[in-house]
Amino acid sequence: MQPRIEDYALIGDEQTAALVGPDGSVDWLCLPRFDSGACFARLLGDEDNGHWRIAPKGVRGPCTRRAYRPDTLVLDTEWETAEGAVRVTDLMPQRDVAPDLVRIVEGVRGRVTVRSTLRLRFDYGAVIPWMRRSDGHRVAIAGPDAVWLRTEPPVRTWGEDFGTHAEFTVAEGERVAFVLTWHPSHHPRPPLADPFEALRTSVEDWQAWAARCTYDGPYRDAVVRSLITLKALTYNPTGGIVAAATTSLPEQLGGVRNWDYRFCWLRDSTLTLGALLSAGYHEEAEAWRNWLLRAVAGDPADLQIMYGLAGERRLPETELPWLSGFAGSAPVRIGNAAVDQLQLDVYGEVMDSLSLGRRAGLSPRPHVWSLQCVLMRWLDENWRQPDEGLWEVRGGRRQFVHSKVMVWVAADRAVRALEEHPELRGDPDRWRALRDEVHQEVCEKGYDPERNTFTQSYGSRDLDASLLLIPRVGFLPPDDPRVVGTVDAIRDELGHGGLVRRYTTDGATVDGLPGDEGTFLVCSFWLADALHVTGRTKEARELFERLAGLANDVGLLSEEYDPVAGRHLGNFPQAFSHIGLVNTALTLFTDEEAG
Repeated sequence: MQPRIEDYALIGDEQTAALVGPDGSVDWLCLPRFDSGACFARLLGDEDNGHWRIAPKGVRGPCTRRAYRPDTLVLDTEWETAEGAVRVTDLMPQRDVAPDLVRIVEGVRGRVTVRSTLRLRFDYGAVIPWMRRSDGHRVAIAGPDAVWLRTEPPVRTWGEDFGTHAEFTVAEGERVAFVLTWHPSHHPRPPLADPFEALRTSVEDWQAWAARCTYDGPYRDAVVRSLITLKALTYNPTGGIVAAATTSLPEQLGGVRNWDYRFCWLRDSTLTLGALLSAGYHEEAEAWRNWLLRAVAGDPADLQIMYGLAGERRLPETELPWLSGFAGSAPVRIGNAAVDQLQLDVYGEVMDSLSLGRRAGLSPRPHVWSLQCVLMRWLDENWRQPDEGLWEVRGGRRQFVHSKVMVWVAADRAVRALEEHPELRGDPDRWRALRDEVHQEVCEKGYDPERNTFTQSYGSRDLDASLLLIPRVGFLPPDDPRVVGTVDAIRDELGHGGLVRRYTTDGATVDGLPGDEGTFLVCSFWLADALHVTGRTKEARELFERLAGLANDVGLLSEEYDPVAGRHLGNFPQAFSHIGLVNTALTLFTDEEAG
């Protein structure tokens, strides 16, 4: 049966990540980086596109139970069989040189025969490698990629049906470790990792990291799991955080809304910084801020909405026709053409992020204020342009209200910086005038007085969930009747099954795409925030509890949720959803509020 998106668990080493299904199969893994070609792509195709299953012989269905070890990214999957019980522990230890996927099989009770089936397919399932033996190991090579498979203690492996197989029996207390190691094919084999020592240190390191969380209120386990997920989605060498570990998981099963999210979006910057700083992770927040500074350096006219893991600017979008897509949802895309869009809101998000970092006491960096001044000069001259907006629509540019609100945020944060730091030099009169002009225009052109709500774009009657952020960014106070009216209108008109859509997809849609999509989880968290600040904390907490309950059995959230089918949709796990959970929990359940 086709697994559901929410059936998967995540493991990773802060440079890439793998998805492990409840049947013991690793169905997605890109090596050596999040955005590299996948060597296991069953997630978006079938078994012939690459996977690695370890499970009791003859068992085809899901495991009996699985869980992360407390406060770690180490996954235990267990099966109960007539012969006994067996556990597979999956992890990707922090790499010194090369990435390792470690899978440890342990007998729990009785004697269980276990089967391993490994099908390596490089370049997103397109390339079958040449497999040979070397020094008692299996080596797979094709083009630039080389993978070594070894076992400890040694287990017999054999080739069959373009795969590598093993079969062995474990009794209670016995352990057999498999280690899969990637390296560039023109390099020599990297040093061998000790799988059992890697397990021990991984558990200790993750638990020590989780213990740094300063939040100690309700739903702490969910908050810590979300923070661990954000850490796992961080590209450690640069501090960039990818939006998700996957590409092309559909927003509608069988539909075409399938995008590559293995990149870093500027739109996430302020909310990410807020979540990390509020939970006590200043080092990670600083790394993300520093990635942001490197990425946006240069001509402000060339500011992009997203970048690669190290700040790469070219992310060309390509389709992979040999992959059928998750549940037949084609096309499968790599790269993202939205990189070339104009989204004015990112200027506000960058200004807000840098202001937040300055107020939080992150270490100063040279030329930050000069960069902000240059961004403000460009924005002052160009803010009236229509753009593609926060949601990266492909149906043409419009005067999106959220984009203009974030222009206001940019001007507001620039003015505040001068007020809070007299040593800074800028153009306060011009920036105040810009702030006032944008505010007046939004309130005149982006507000529908008949319905008492702000609208998606100037002159439109459509709504947009991004308008829920108006009180959060300070554009209007929470008790302003226009804010309350907007919150109510969005809940009524964009609500679906108690959650929130981004915007309507009925008829001629603003995004220019056919089909539908699910409710957006981060937007539903924004609704909880908006209900709270407008005095409806009980409703906000009820909504938060529902959202937290949508996480899968190991605490992960995707991008969207279908409340009718009861299924997750979109790329997985989604950083934005977990950022929403952390920020909303900290907003609703601070020590003062929890009493």
